[in-house]
Amino acid sequence: MDKQERIRHFDAVAPFRKKWRRKGCYYHRELEKYLRYLIPRDSSVLEIGCGTGELLNAVRPSRGVGVDISPGMIKQASLNFPELEFSVDDLEDLHISEKFDYIILSETIGHVDDIQLAFRQLHRVCKPQTRIIVIYFNYLWAPVIKTAEALGIRMKQSLMHWLPIEDIRNLLYLEDFDVIRKGYRFLMPVYIPLISDFLNRFMANMPFFWKLALTEILIARPVGARKEPEDVTCSVIIPCRNEKGNIEQAVQRTPDMGRHTEIIFVEGGSSDGTYQECLRVQEEYGAKRDITVMVQDGRGKGDAVRKGFAAARNDVLMILDADLTVPPEDLPKFFSAISSGKSEFVNGSRLVYRMEKEAMRFLNLLGNKFFSRAFTYLLEQRIRDTLCGTKVVWKEDYEKIAAGRKYFGEIDPFGDFDLLFGAAKLNLKIVEVPIRYQERKYGTTQISRFRHGILLFKMVWLGLWKIKWI
Repeated sequence: MDKQERIRHFDAVAPFRKKWRRKGCYYHRELEKYLRYLIPRDSSVLEIGCGTGELLNAVRPSRGVGVDISPGMIKQASLNFPELEFSVDDLEDLHISEKFDYIILSETIGHVDDIQLAFRQLHRVCKPQTRIIVIYFNYLWAPVIKTAEALGIRMKQSLMHWLPIEDIRNLLYLEDFDVIRKGYRFLMPVYIPLISDFLNRFMANMPFFWKLALTEILIARPVGARKEPEDVTCSVIIPCRNEKGNIEQAVQRTPDMGRHTEIIFVEGGSSDGTYQECLRVQEEYGAKRDITVMVQDGRGKGDAVRKGFAAARNDVLMILDADLTVPPEDLPKFFSAISSGKSEFVNGSRLVYRMEKEAMRFLNLLGNKFFSRAFTYLLEQRIRDTLCGTKVVWKEDYEKIAAGRKYFGEIDPFGDFDLLFGAAKLNLKIVEVPIRYQERKYGTTQISRFRHGILLFKMVWLGLWKIKWI
């Protein structure tokens, strides 16, 4: 079937599209729910192959644009949702050049002649922060889909290609798109009370079973830096409580990064004179370094990090623990990873290089290894060391994380999982930078292995319900 035949086919079925959607209402409802999880409300969204517009409307965009090769589909979409914008356009020869936060291609790639050429066209509508969501059918379901069409259970399609998920990923890679997440959904695309939810929420997220699911979903981003690295500015936030002996070293050993570097101490009610030491260091080094001293009004490191991030003025936000077990001299590695575009969220990893003898206690090490596996499964990106305090994120992305914080709640006193969960929900590219973890030279650890270990198990459970089993 050539392109003109496909257009005539879609024009002919456009008036009946609503009827077919009602037949598959459970599948469409669950897909729309998942996309609302992926796409923050009031984002700008372009759907290519929008059909009659229901999916685009369901994600609640602030600016919603739908394009399709079928004039009949576009006519129906415009009647259905006059508050959105619809026009006839072709993925293989896009004329729209507006940039969007999210681009949805739901079932679209099966209807184009040259998928690689189609992916190349996407750069016209992408900015560095854009996320592309590709939804397609698992080729293992081809006989089931064709049978459903023959029986009149599903609207007939003109699919030209049946691509395994790795082939789609490879085509995106060839056109300079980096796939952040890939997976499957819907073991049971029709509604059977209790059974459908069990299969789709739980079993579809289990190894082996997920590759049997109906729908393949890939989330990709354009490859490239947001800004020239030499133009990027950096804020280093240092939460500190009873760390008087490390304050001056933190300033002396923190390198200048990018066009400008500021250091923000957030003091948390110390009893050893840490606040006074912060003020002394600020006065002594203020002529050479941009130093701010703040007093924490809440409790916990997470609260201190949020206070420092809110006050930061620069492009990139970086956490440095005041115990200096992560050497400040390693911070340029983090800055390079994010400013170059290789990453959008940088997490330190203490579990690559050999540690100093007393740097991490044995039970802490075991806990880190367990939680690294758990969170790699939850976040669908490799996370080897969840508890390393050094994390780096773009300020504009952190503001989105903060805006969506109520989705997970504020139960994380560390701040680590608040940031990791938020980054995963936004589908930021997470990269780990190995660091040389060192023994603390001043003070004592403020982490309780068992009390905080119980809290971390709660985080895993929260992640299962809020990220994996949705």
